[in-house]
Amino acid sequence: MKTFYLPFIATALWLGLLSPAQASGPHKEVLKGPFNTGSEVTQACLECHEKDADDFMLSSHWTWELEQELPGRTVKRGKKNSINNFCVSIAGNEPRCTGCHAGYGWKDNSFDFKDKTKVDCLVCHDTTGTYVKDPVAAGEVFKTVDLLRVAQNVGKPVRDNCGSCHFYGGGGDAVKHGDLDSSMAYPDKATDVHMDSDGNDFQCQECHTTQKHMISGNAMGVSPGGEDHIGCDNCHDSAPHGNKQLNKHAATVACQTCHIPFFARHEPTKLHWDWSTAGEDREESLDQYGRHSYAKKKGSFVWGKMVKPSYAWYNGRADAYMAGDKMDPEQVTRLTFPLGDIQDPKAKIYPFKVHTGKQVYDKVNKVLLNPKTYGKGGFWSEFDWDKAIRLGMAASEPMQAKGISYSGQYGFAQTEMWWRINHMVSPKSEALKCADCHNGGDRLDWQALGYEGDPMKHKGGVRHAR
Repeated sequence: MKTFYLPFIATALWLGLLSPAQASGPHKEVLKGPFNTGSEVTQACLECHEKDADDFMLSSHWTWELEQELPGRTVKRGKKNSINNFCVSIAGNEPRCTGCHAGYGWKDNSFDFKDKTKVDCLVCHDTTGTYVKDPVAAGEVFKTVDLLRVAQNVGKPVRDNCGSCHFYGGGGDAVKHGDLDSSMAYPDKATDVHMDSDGNDFQCQECHTTQKHMISGNAMGVSPGGEDHIGCDNCHDSAPHGNKQLNKHAATVACQTCHIPFFARHEPTKLHWDWSTAGEDREESLDQYGRHSYAKKKGSFVWGKMVKPSYAWYNGRADAYMAGDKMDPEQVTRLTFPLGDIQDPKAKIYPFKVHTGKQVYDKVNKVLLNPKTYGKGGFWSEFDWDKAIRLGMAASEPMQAKGISYSGQYGFAQTEMWWRINHMVSPKSEALKCADCHNGGDRLDWQALGYEGDPMKHKGGVRHAR
C-alpha cells in the first residue's frame, strides 16, 4: 500500500493524476461559464437546484452544529463551537479551519449562513479530481482550478470527495480519526472489506445513506448526543454467525470489536498532543514514522500505527465537555466519552481511539480556553500564549454568550477524547479469535469493563445485564 501525503494529494488532484471516473450529463450543454469563483458556479447551480441548496443548508455539514441531548441538558454542538484536544477550536481560526467547510468565505463570525451563493456544491460533486480548496482561505477554491470544467462534470460523490476533508481532519492525513485516512480512497480487501476497490467497492453513501442532503451518521467528536447512528445491523443479521457461541457474544460485543482488530493500518494516527511544550526554542524532531514528535508551533506528539483499539461499554449515547464548562485541572477532563456499563442492557463493548492531550486552561475560572493559533496575532506567528488566548476568547461566541472572559492566568491540563472506530473492517479470517481475549489473552481489560476477571474463568462472577 503506497503512502500519500497531503502535498502530493493536492498536486496530484490538481493535475488529475488521481481522478475518479468522469461524469456524463447535461451540464456541459447548460453551463457555459466563464466562472471566476466558486460562488459564481453556485449561482448557476441555483437556477435549477435552489431546493437542493435549501435542504443542504439545514444539514450539519453546512451549519457545523446539531441540536442534541447530552445528560441533563439540550445543546447545540458541532465543529462550530466544540473544544477538542487537537487544534482546540475554530474560534478566531476560521480561515484555516473552514477550509473544510462545504461553503465559501467563512472567515469570522460575520459569515452569512443564509446566503445560498456561499454553498459549495463542487466539493462533494466534482468528478474530475481537480477541484482543490485553498486550506487557508476560508473555503475558497484555488485560483488555478478550471471551474468550468469541474462544473460541467459534476456527479455523485465518491470516496475521494468525502475524504478530501474527512481523511485529513486535524490538519493532516490520519491525524484525527485513525480509521479514516488516504489509504481508504482506494483500499484493498485487507484494509477494508466493504470499500475494497477491487471487490465490494462501497462508496461512503452506501452506509451513510442520504435524503435531501441529510447524510446519516454522527461522529462522537462533534455530535456525541446525535441519534442518527449507523450500525452493522443495518445490513447484517443480529445473529450473523453459524456458531451459536459467537452469536451469543453478539448480544454483548459490537461487531467492530472483533472485526476491526487494528486501526491506522497504513498511515500513523496521532495519539497524544502536548501543547505545553509548544513555543520552545529546540530542534524539531521526527519519529520512526516520519511524523513530527516535536514542532515549535504545536508542541509534542505521539503517533501510532497498527494500533489496538481501547474498549469500553457504549449504549449509543455519549457525553461531552462544552465550551465554558467547569473542569478540574488535577483530573483528566474527558472532552467526549461513551456512556454505558456492564449493568446497562443496551450497552455493548465497542472499540475506540482515545486521543490524549495537554492543553491550555484558565487557572482562575477553571475552564478550558480556546487560543487563536492561526493568522495575525496567533500563537503560530508570535508564540505568545497570553495574546493568543485573549484573541481566541474574544472571538468565541459560546464563551461570550456565557459571560466568560480570560482571567489573565493560564496553565495546561490533561484531556482525553474518545473516537468510535467503525472503518477498516478486516476480512473475517483476521477477526479476533477466542484466545485474543480469553484464557490468557490480553486484548480486553476485564476488570476495567466491570468483570471480576476473564468470565470464562470466573463463571459465577458479574455478567452483562443483557
